[in-house]
Amino acid sequence: MKTISGNISAAPDAVTLIDAHHHLWDLSMRRHPWLGDHPETGFFLGDYAPIKHNYLPDDYLKGSSAHNVLATVHCEAEWDRSDQVGETRWISDIHARHGFPNAIVAHAWFHTANAAEILEQQAGFPLVRGIRSKPVTVASPSEKPAGGPGTMRDDKWLGGLSRLARYGLSFDLRVPYWHLAEAASVAAQFPHIPMVLNHTGFPWDRSLEGLSAWRAAMETIARQPNVHLKISEFGLRDQPWDYDSNRVIVRDALAIFGVQRCMFASNFPVAGLRIGYDDLVRAVARMVNDLPASDRDALFWRNAARFYRIAVEPGTRG
Repeated sequence: MKTISGNISAAPDAVTLIDAHHHLWDLSMRRHPWLGDHPETGFFLGDYAPIKHNYLPDDYLKGSSAHNVLATVHCEAEWDRSDQVGETRWISDIHARHGFPNAIVAHAWFHTANAAEILEQQAGFPLVRGIRSKPVTVASPSEKPAGGPGTMRDDKWLGGLSRLARYGLSFDLRVPYWHLAEAASVAAQFPHIPMVLNHTGFPWDRSLEGLSAWRAAMETIARQPNVHLKISEFGLRDQPWDYDSNRVIVRDALAIFGVQRCMFASNFPVAGLRIGYDDLVRAVARMVNDLPASDRDALFWRNAARFYRIAVEPGTRG
């Protein structure tokens, strides 16, 4: 077994995994406005000051050291949008020095005048496997989604999304659950483009009514066979991380999508606002410890390896 740290833990509770979604940043570069002079208002977890510090490969290795991380996927982290390719170049250099991340989900706007040019540049990097381009959304389920530039109803946005197919790239979809019916229609228009829904569809409303609406939305998008799911980010605004509540989310999500379309992802360091890396991995492992070993392997690393086309050492065991 080959891990990103070069070490192998034989501890019985060590989990073998591919982290399908994490971020890195160096704030001395001043390339992440939301972590510097332009804070994001209404951040989904509330105050995020505790993550306004460098998070680099050594930090990731330290946090994940109790587990056997085979590979990781770096997802775009709101790098300065005037230099979209800069983040990809930086992460590629980190891979050359540290051996990970092993795949990149880069950023490219779909609806801007230079969208095709930027996408072509991003696709030219060997580690780029997909694109995340967040569509414009409404703030709550009480608001009706409308068309407009950058929305999932924008013809230019849809045209930009369609270009992923010519480069063999997947699409990372990040929207709250009240946009999932709309997203399902998009997925149906492009069945040849693999898509993965980020952060378990953001089940932010844990009331009975809210959970019912989230489940219905998840069932709607799960009907599209090209859509996969990241089992990640269960944190709630200004609330502690709760095992029992989050276990319901994980088990419902697995039941709706099926284990073979789900992949574990840490969303670190953002998820670190609510829980440590080791505690997160152990909690999710505990939530699924009754599943067959083959299903646990699929969730924790095999599905991510397949979706993001990451080669791992043959004979790896979970």
